Amino acid sequence: MCPPFSLFAQAPRTGEAEGAYPLISRLDVRDTAFKQYLDDVEAARRRIYNRQGGREADPQSVAEALTVYSYEPRSDEDLLALAARCNIPYAGIASLNRLSHPEDLGRQGVILLPSAPGIFIPENSKSDLENLISASRSSDDGIRVVIRRQGKGEKFLFIPGADFSPAERVFFLNQGFRFPLRAWRITSSFGPRVNPITGVYGIHRGLDLAAPEGTEVFAARDGTVADLGEDPVYGRYIIISHENNWVSLYGHLSKIETALKSGVKSGSLIGRVGSTGQSTGPHLHFEIRQNGQAQDPGRHLRIFKN
Repeated sequence: MCPPFSLFAQAPRTGEAEGAYPLISRLDVRDTAFKQYLDDVEAARRRIYNRQGGREADPQSVAEALTVYSYEPRSDEDLLALAARCNIPYAGIASLNRLSHPEDLGRQGVILLPSAPGIFIPENSKSDLENLISASRSSDDGIRVVIRRQGKGEKFLFIPGADFSPAERVFFLNQGFRFPLRAWRITSSFGPRVNPITGVYGIHRGLDLAAPEGTEVFAARDGTVADLGEDPVYGRYIIISHENNWVSLYGHLSKIETALKSGVKSGSLIGRVGSTGQSTGPHLHFEIRQNGQAQDPGRHLRIFKN
């Protein structure tokens, strides 16, 4: 059974503002705060090693070895190099700062650096990655802690020594798309085929996912609704624009549940399966494109429960 939530690394050190974490100015041992941070990392690693070796039974002692520092990355610093310089796996920095992709580091401003390697699972998941991490970990493996951020206490389950699983690492590094349906049957894959309506041989630029009329359709990734409406081929459709020149298209809808220019989160409801346009039955035509070029969705999709 996990101990209750605990507060730690609370006391400000000399010269700090009340409630602030020690600030590292640069990742250099000549910086006093960074040198102290590296010492704390070494101490926490020894504590975790002892716990894993069965020589230290009290899990709370591991939390007591965890300290948190603050740091504002330079524009030319990336997450993987920063983590290596800190001698902390990037999974710990990413999960504590709730990053969904390495590029999020540059948008975060000041970040928090944990002194102990491990995974931080927030009490309330807000992204596909956090849902995936939470679903694959047991609360019995962790220690409940509270981290201060922007004047508020944020609750996490801290799992000392844990790292991203292979699936979590792939998703974090690639930031894939999620399936837009909870349940489906693929009736037509990406690539060459004979069009079932026209009988003309050509390239099918997406996936056809069969599902009952009215089935909920979800955004495959965070983005903005760039276009929607009616089309002779796609029927009722939605196009969502994403970062790095990606777009996703959802066709043959019976109903549109979003609005033009609306921001959408991955997994949010945007429409319902239908059979509008050129369609032989209820299904979702799903496409993804980058820089205007259609990509095989099967190479980018990840399965997550809504």
